[in-house]
Amino acid sequence: MARFLSMVMALLLAVPGMALAKDPPHPAKHVQQNYFDNHGRNDAWSGGVRMIPIHTPSGDFRVWTKRVGNNPRIKLLLLHGGPGATHEYFETMDSWLPGAGIEYIYYDQLGSAYSDQPENMAPFLSIDHYVEEVEQVRKALGLDSGNFYLLGHSWGGLLAMEYALKYQKNLKGLVISNMMSSIPAYNRYAHDVLMPRMDQKALKEILALEQAKRYDDPRYEELLQPFYEQHILRKPSAQWPEPVLRSFAHLNKKVYVPMQGPSEMGASGILEQWDRTNDLTKITVPTLVIAGRYDTMDPAFMKMMSKKLPHGRYLEGPNSGHMAMYDDQPIYMNGLIKFLKYVDQARH
Repeated sequence: MARFLSMVMALLLAVPGMALAKDPPHPAKHVQQNYFDNHGRNDAWSGGVRMIPIHTPSGDFRVWTKRVGNNPRIKLLLLHGGPGATHEYFETMDSWLPGAGIEYIYYDQLGSAYSDQPENMAPFLSIDHYVEEVEQVRKALGLDSGNFYLLGHSWGGLLAMEYALKYQKNLKGLVISNMMSSIPAYNRYAHDVLMPRMDQKALKEILALEQAKRYDDPRYEELLQPFYEQHILRKPSAQWPEPVLRSFAHLNKKVYVPMQGPSEMGASGILEQWDRTNDLTKITVPTLVIAGRYDTMDPAFMKMMSKKLPHGRYLEGPNSGHMAMYDDQPIYMNGLIKFLKYVDQARH
């Protein structure tokens, strides 16, 4: 991971005008008249940014949030992946959600770059901590079942499922993006499907480096790079969007490695035995499951998840890896917007 982060930093610093893929077309939409109305919003003077106090048994901290827009009936809180990444890779939402009149809130979880980063993260590395953190953020933002939509991507999708299982009475809708409901199933997919497709000589070397815990060896990330370009974001890394590079450069390994493990090629950390598949029937709020055909997460499994959910829907990007909001951006964004508005119209 260290080598990959070094490469990311080199791209950010050395190639400020890097040639990115042509921006995908998206429909121009009329923004509702009051979308930029900040009347009565106490975050207006700071551009929508708030540092929200979080109370924990190990002390009080602050987490960063930023609101964009105003919609009294659709407020979308974004849960980033990692764990330990940042909200930054969600910045592509800026090209789509304002035009659809959707209010959305960026949020960096505790330990992530814009929020407090305790020196000792050990007391906070649990699902329970982050579920309660999200609930405190919800309360501070004044979100409720009449307007609160939760979108979680990757680890954020896991967190969103856990939040829904405990606090779904507060939700209007849920989006699970690029996350399976079972880490053991995710690991089986990596070992039984994805790894056999890899260069076997490279795979053998990767596994040997992992066995030796040489995660910071430059060779380790060099060998993983083709896997990432095939299954994380399906372009050469030199063409990855700047918000993605910036988010990955800010990854807090004190959170990521203990919880996820050293790489995206399966999970081996605290989350290794997590499985909520049998509990999906308990999530009764409208839920959209978004998958990618070439994701590290099994799309067939995610389609099954959508059928287990009592009010589940399924969306798949035909050319998507794990970062489906980039690989198949029009499909992802239009599908997300359609879902949010469908749920809203069904309720009103």
